[in-house]
Amino acid sequence: MESLIPTWQVTLLCGILIWIVVSSMFNVTRIIRSLTQPWVSSCVISGTPIILQIQKYQHSFLDALFAGLSCVVSVPFYTGFLPLLFWSGHGKLARQMTLLMAFCDYTGNCIKVSLALSIVLQREIRCILSASSICTCLLVCLSYWIGVVDIVSGLVLGLAILAFWLSIHDHVDNFVVSGQNVTSFWAALSLLMLFAYPTPEFPTPSFEYHTAFTGVALGIVTGVQQTYEHFHHEQVARVFTPRLLMAAFAGRILIGIPTILVVKFCSKALAKWILPITANALGISIRSSGYVPALSGSSTVKKSNGYLQKMFFFSNQDSLDVDTGIRLLQYAGLAWSVVDLVPSIFSKLNL
Repeated sequence: MESLIPTWQVTLLCGILIWIVVSSMFNVTRIIRSLTQPWVSSCVISGTPIILQIQKYQHSFLDALFAGLSCVVSVPFYTGFLPLLFWSGHGKLARQMTLLMAFCDYTGNCIKVSLALSIVLQREIRCILSASSICTCLLVCLSYWIGVVDIVSGLVLGLAILAFWLSIHDHVDNFVVSGQNVTSFWAALSLLMLFAYPTPEFPTPSFEYHTAFTGVALGIVTGVQQTYEHFHHEQVARVFTPRLLMAAFAGRILIGIPTILVVKFCSKALAKWILPITANALGISIRSSGYVPALSGSSTVKKSNGYLQKMFFFSNQDSLDVDTGIRLLQYAGLAWSVVDLVPSIFSKLNL
């Protein structure tokens, strides 16, 4: 009889868990940072004149263009554009974009957090995350400027990830739509990837961004796996065809966007209520850095060796940050509604 949990899933999850424990015990992030930071910092400094020269070229059209492109890795993108791809009938493309972007975001931010290099500005050099670039266009045309090494490394890393993704994307998609133990595996993977995130040298919002995108990927995978045969198969109606006219697509947008925003709000509200109650029932001391005012500053937290200590109850911290779980569930609920709840409403309304 076939195993209920495939061996490769157990192996992968156990491997990540072992890495989390080992990296936390031996402070691997600090070791990597100490080995690589001097060399890459010298590259940033040597490339400063080139970046400052680029900064002299300014144009309103380029500012607007690259500001728009930078939204590809922002909250408005996966609350606005990605839903339109799903609702227009391009489900596979939307799935691939979501998972690829989540993978790129996680990989790039892990490298940036591990190195934490200097950023080059016209008037000063500040310490901020760089090398490699998540979005190279941000380094060239917006207000944050790093070095040539960051732009090149970001481009190389992006091409390497793309080449790797092209070799596995069919396998990933097949697993999402028809695999075994998909939802529980992806939930466990998402949780472990949060804990595996390296500790930044200085406080940054990158962990919050990654948590949101991880929640989006979890919600998309969960919803698609449950409703693939109903709403996301290859024969689904596509926009600009007789089966899905532009008027009907516009109706989907008018109904869908407000619905997912309501679900996002409700998911956050429910998570803010359920998670503290659950933690209290389990005897877990928690704190909140913003979402739950009653828990803000309620506990003194020791300096952690990694984000593993941020949520696990066997951590060395006095309390755990509940905001991480709230953010994860909030965006998971948002993404689930895009591929499950809203298509169900479309079906009821014959849209």
